[in-house]
Amino acid sequence: ELTGYDRVMVYKFHDDEHGEVLAESRRADLEPYLGLHYPATDIPQASRFLFRQNRVRMIADCHAAPVRVIQDPAMPQPLCLVGSTLRSPHGCHAQYMANMGSIASLVMAVIISSGGEDEHSMGRGAVPSAMKLWGLVVCHHTSPRCIPFPLRYACEFLMQAFGLQLNMELQLAHQLSEKHILRTQTLLCDMLLRDSPTGIVTQSPSIMDLVKCDGAALYYHGKYYPLGITPIEAQIKDIIEWLTVCHGDSTGLSTDSLADAGYPGATALGDAVCGMAVAYITPSDYLFWF
Repeated sequence: ELTGYDRVMVYKFHDDEHGEVLAESRRADLEPYLGLHYPATDIPQASRFLFRQNRVRMIADCHAAPVRVIQDPAMPQPLCLVGSTLRSPHGCHAQYMANMGSIASLVMAVIISSGGEDEHSMGRGAVPSAMKLWGLVVCHHTSPRCIPFPLRYACEFLMQAFGLQLNMELQLAHQLSEKHILRTQTLLCDMLLRDSPTGIVTQSPSIMDLVKCDGAALYYHGKYYPLGITPIEAQIKDIIEWLTVCHGDSTGLSTDSLADAGYPGATALGDAVCGMAVAYITPSDYLFWF
């Protein structure tokens, strides 16, 4: 309602830098994008860096012919348009927009603080190292659209307020998560002291409550205790053999992808199991998270 665009999306960057549409408001006849995921390469690192400097970017018409900027030959350096909100888009991006049926766009950066620097003490255009690009608010329009500077400035101010509120919410969630982990850790340690180690997988809370995962397992004294989505026992024994040969000198292993880590049986695990964390209890006893 504020900008008048046909579609407005909240686009979040995940830890692996791919993006997800978390929220969407759109014209009724447009195809929904809510819940879709896009590869990290859709928004290159150079573009993300620029969004930390210029937090609002408008393209009024992706089909518009670019206008050449002619600079004085006496200027010692080529003119830099990095700070220009209205500069012409790159040809690849203009084609990307056209393929999506979006002729005009307005993109606003959502910046949160990683702590340690006061953004208000920085000059305009500076990029504090403690500031993080959390995501973008992306507006699309199916026909050419240009909004005036006062409205763009109001949008930038709104994004600053949204970023501050989001930052507080994320910090609160992090604090609650830490309290939950410490409480669960205390209960699990109590189980280990009072019962056999198998209590951490057979009782509640379990080791799955300690780490965000799809499955966990304990291999103790030659017996397998799985929880959730895990490999079968024969596959676990094969993983243990691989760990003994390739990572026997460490106390554990953590990887986002067993295939990337060099485990030869990763393909046989299928789509259900990809990443893994393992802690060695003894040379023959292990804790797994998947």
